[in-house]
Amino acid sequence: MMPGTLLTVAISESSKRGVLAGPLLILGHGILEVILLAALFMGMAPLFKEEWFFIFISIAGGSILLWMAAGMFRSLPFLTLSLEPGDEKSGNIILTGILMSAANPYFIIWWATIGLGYILQSSEYGLAGILSFFSGHILADLTWYTIISTAVGKGRSFFSDKIYRGIIGCCAGFLILFSVYLFFGVIRYLRI
Repeated sequence: MMPGTLLTVAISESSKRGVLAGPLLILGHGILEVILLAALFMGMAPLFKEEWFFIFISIAGGSILLWMAAGMFRSLPFLTLSLEPGDEKSGNIILTGILMSAANPYFIIWWATIGLGYILQSSEYGLAGILSFFSGHILADLTWYTIISTAVGKGRSFFSDKIYRGIIGCCAGFLILFSVYLFFGVIRYLRI
């Protein structure tokens, strides 16, 4: 439920794609989480805690966020809620879910620290415990993002194009703020 890049993109994509945007973004998010969990179990947790790794993910993530924000700003004059058939299905939203999750270094740090702790506690109950924790975690994400995408997707009829452009402009602005935050994190690490 933490506001971040994935939520910002969920709002933007739900306005174009409707209710399925949230669940599809979470499918991408979940795919990355499975890959990350496998990497953690294969002994890569210490790598994810390395300063250089955080710097790399912050620079790459900040760059992706800036690129997406620039695209959103460029599209503002042409955005409309009057979708033509097929307009709502451009781009791979599952891949977007993967990229938005990967672009956030705190996602990886959370899994390498707090998430790994939960997994280790769950592992006391064997594979069933791990699957139970992970399923609950994914279902919580899925529930939240389905609520968001339903509210935005079904609420399209209540907005004018001007309000819609304002919302997307705000989302793009938040992506820029997130990217600047990541870049400042790199600068802070390099100055210490």
